[in-house]
Amino acid sequence: MKITKQDKDLILTDIKDFSLQQTLECGQCFHFKNFGEGEFAVVYKKNLLHAKEENDKIILYNLSLKDFENIWKHYFDLERDYGSIKKAVIKSDKRLSQAVNDNYGVHILNAEFSETLMSFIISQNKQIPHIKKIVADISREYGTFLGKINEEEFYSFPDVSQMKDISEDDYSRLKTGFRAKYLRDAAQKMANDTDMSYEVLNKMGYEKAKDKLTTIKGVGDKVANCVLLYSLGYRNAFPVDVWIKRIMEHLYFENDTKNEVIYEFAKEKFGEYGGYAQQYLFYYARSNGIGKK
Repeated sequence: MKITKQDKDLILTDIKDFSLQQTLECGQCFHFKNFGEGEFAVVYKKNLLHAKEENDKIILYNLSLKDFENIWKHYFDLERDYGSIKKAVIKSDKRLSQAVNDNYGVHILNAEFSETLMSFIISQNKQIPHIKKIVADISREYGTFLGKINEEEFYSFPDVSQMKDISEDDYSRLKTGFRAKYLRDAAQKMANDTDMSYEVLNKMGYEKAKDKLTTIKGVGDKVANCVLLYSLGYRNAFPVDVWIKRIMEHLYFENDTKNEVIYEFAKEKFGEYGGYAQQYLFYYARSNGIGKK
């Protein structure tokens, strides 16, 4: 990847294995705005990025090289060798080669832990546009103003100190439904339990971290695995929702296979690349009409 400074902007060229749009729109994050024609606003912690993907380059507007290196390079996981990862996924199952090639630019983000946890609690039985709206509404109500892009205001998602006083009624008012009590419980545990933090969970090991996350009301294995994969660095995590369950049954099992069996199979088959394989399996199914009822 080549980085060129142009006035106040950074221009990324010679980019391998990365697409801004594919990465943002694969369902792993909800705090961004697609303005169309490859132009995006992205919020990460208390940082706001204005970017545009244009043919074979990405323009990062009004961004210093220091902030790119210290913030966004890590967020977008640009230091990892995705070429080797894709080869490993294809080796595990050659049927995924087309999905890997078609979705060449998907990276797994290094997202912020508390926002990822709250976002995936919100995501239960919700469509992506509604999840994004609730995340934006919570941010506008309780977060920090970050600036405007294309005349639209953007706010950070509230951090743990900002969330600790948000009541269940407050969450309900923002249309979170039955999830309000889960969000309140998650916020309280993050505020009061020192083990419920990125620093501890990241070093705890996959199984212990998953068990810890599932002590939060409303957090089952699927939500826990999303959090482990997208924000805690456990790239072997393999989230199983209804779609992945159908895909795995179609490819490897009979119907009505227990999720626990699917988890164990994925652990053996994909190993450390489980999270990446899960992404490509979803795209494979979508391209081949698998999992539709």
